[in-house]
Amino acid sequence: MEKLQAGELTLTWLTGGVTNMDGGAMFGVVPKPLWSKKYASNDKNQIELRTDPIFFQLDGKNILIESGIGNSRLTEKQMRNYGVNEESKVEEGLAELGVTPADIDMILMTHMHFDHALGLTKVEGDNLVPAFPNAVIYTSETEWEEMRHPNIRSRNTYWKENWEAIAHQVQTYKEEIEPVTGVKMIHTGGHSNGHSIITIEQGGEWLIHMADLMPTHAHQNALWVLAYDDYPMDSIAAKQKWLPEAMKRKAWFFFYHDAVYRAVKWNEQGEIIESVKREKAAVQS
Repeated sequence: MEKLQAGELTLTWLTGGVTNMDGGAMFGVVPKPLWSKKYASNDKNQIELRTDPIFFQLDGKNILIESGIGNSRLTEKQMRNYGVNEESKVEEGLAELGVTPADIDMILMTHMHFDHALGLTKVEGDNLVPAFPNAVIYTSETEWEEMRHPNIRSRNTYWKENWEAIAHQVQTYKEEIEPVTGVKMIHTGGHSNGHSIITIEQGGEWLIHMADLMPTHAHQNALWVLAYDDYPMDSIAAKQKWLPEAMKRKAWFFFYHDAVYRAVKWNEQGEIIESVKREKAAVQS
């Protein structure tokens, strides 16, 4: 498990599973000859996208960012369509840290698309039950509303199976919340209408999780947004707002989906000056 140390804070990446999604969809209107220089694809034009939750402890709380894709939550057809060849080992990873799922106090959900929310529940007999029964699950009010009442487009990713069992655990916010000192969830919209980013200030370091506004390091360009984004101009605006400030402050950008890097620091010219690489990372061209 890779770790990032920032002051007294330690971020640890768990194994939440993997998807392999169409590279064209993940880079939108960007031509393949451009994006393929920055991120590898397979012979099906799919790119590897981790779904690895980030664990940390702060103020006596055990906290997760995102939840992975769980186990036995997808049909064979879904696993094939989403390129899933590895499911979650979150529980095993927590055990290595001396933590159980029941010990998790908070889960910070940037949004509730299936590849982020499947791991919130687990199969028990014929039922789905909370995977982290004592956790408060934070997501934006807008995201939670659409999760429960998806539109014709979003119903393909907001599934009732992913919210019904955990509804009593959810706490929402309008534009911003600080669930624990120094950690903020900030509503941006863009990828989804309720999408949020997460910032962490700790020990003189600033960390930022752009979530699916910038799912990989290869999406650094403000104009490189996903075909999956419901509101691409909002995605672009959020990246134009947050990236220059974070680069100026030499912030750590950390990722849930990136198969190459867990975290990077860029200078103001967009050059990587520090990084935490994922073990057995996908080969970069």
